[in-house]
Amino acid sequence: MVAPFHCRACGSTDLAVVLSLGRTPLANALVTPSNAGRTEETFPLTLVRCRSCSLVQIDETVPPDKLFRHYAYFSSFSDTMVAHAKAIADRLIQERRLGPASLVIEAASNDGYLLQHYVKAGIPVLGIEPAENIAQVAIDRGIRTESEFFGRSYAGALAERGEHADIVHANNVLAHVPDLPGFVGGLPLILKPDGLAVIEAPYLKDFLDRCEFDTIYHEHLSYFSVTALDRLFASQGLTLVHVERLPIHGGSIRVFGGHRTGQAPYDRSEVNRLLAQEQAWGVDKPAVYESFATRVSGLKDSLRGLLGRLKGEGKRLAAYGAAAKGATLLNYIGVGNDTLEFVADRSTYKQGNLMPGAQLPIVPPSKLLEDMPDYVLLLTWNFADEILAQQAEYRSRGGKFIIPIPEPTIL
Repeated sequence: MVAPFHCRACGSTDLAVVLSLGRTPLANALVTPSNAGRTEETFPLTLVRCRSCSLVQIDETVPPDKLFRHYAYFSSFSDTMVAHAKAIADRLIQERRLGPASLVIEAASNDGYLLQHYVKAGIPVLGIEPAENIAQVAIDRGIRTESEFFGRSYAGALAERGEHADIVHANNVLAHVPDLPGFVGGLPLILKPDGLAVIEAPYLKDFLDRCEFDTIYHEHLSYFSVTALDRLFASQGLTLVHVERLPIHGGSIRVFGGHRTGQAPYDRSEVNRLLAQEQAWGVDKPAVYESFATRVSGLKDSLRGLLGRLKGEGKRLAAYGAAAKGATLLNYIGVGNDTLEFVADRSTYKQGNLMPGAQLPIVPPSKLLEDMPDYVLLLTWNFADEILAQQAEYRSRGGKFIIPIPEPTIL
């Protein structure tokens, strides 16, 4: 008998299915050319909602070592991400008056795309990055980094050796964490009395309202509302003191949390406003989730129909962005090398491999100008402005992009 799934935040087994995407391969498990055509390992991908604490999550946990010890996503390949990181670093340096006696820690620090801005300002840092290949890149760039998974145990070890932070960043990592109380519970152990945890995550309301189903994959275990985060933080002795909505990644939130007794330069007015807004929207009710599932099904039909029609007209089709979200989209709608010729991507770490499931070859962006496909499906639509600007020449020659989310649109 299979044990019931327990909510990652509160432990409840009172869960409702929101959407099933079937069985899919791991979205970042790129296929090497030598393994082309071989059967890939797949896992169920089902989205559920906790009726107790409102956390939306998938009900499958792939071991973190399988997902993150060797990783193919390097944040520095995105100019948008680097600029976004610099903006918050510069802001916090000024607001918190950080200097040589300060310490900034980042959990899931990737290749140092964020911490580099503090280092350049002369502020001590510690990056925590479980992917050993990516941690080494950060180390080679002069960013103090340890290859570990952040949690209560590791945080305790840091505290014992005197590593207490003014700022702890955790950008786009909380969604990857199987033990949410353990991760959040580690934050107060390493925060100074007036320290701030600054956490960014894709926002559940934007995810549902904009039909962003392609952000569902096995690394993204949880999908956060302010309601769920407020309850989670409170359970670990922390207070959300401020929240901001951000356009990045199709709609995100940045939350600021601290010790209940800490002095932060914010009040909870924006937190309370969004909590009230989410209640009015229906964060704890089934209607918005049922509507989302219906719209996802319709989007699948319309995108398959558009690609099929263009292919039937003799048009040549390719894709851009070998990201995890692209793997989810291609595998769910059932499109592969019978429809698309290749996927272009700037990451030299991905080029030469194949997309999981669809097994489309990953090539440099220069291939777009060399081959001039008529249409390019933009899988990394969350960076549309950046990519469209980079591909101005392809577009000037008559090439067109298809934006799939929230509904297929040709540009």
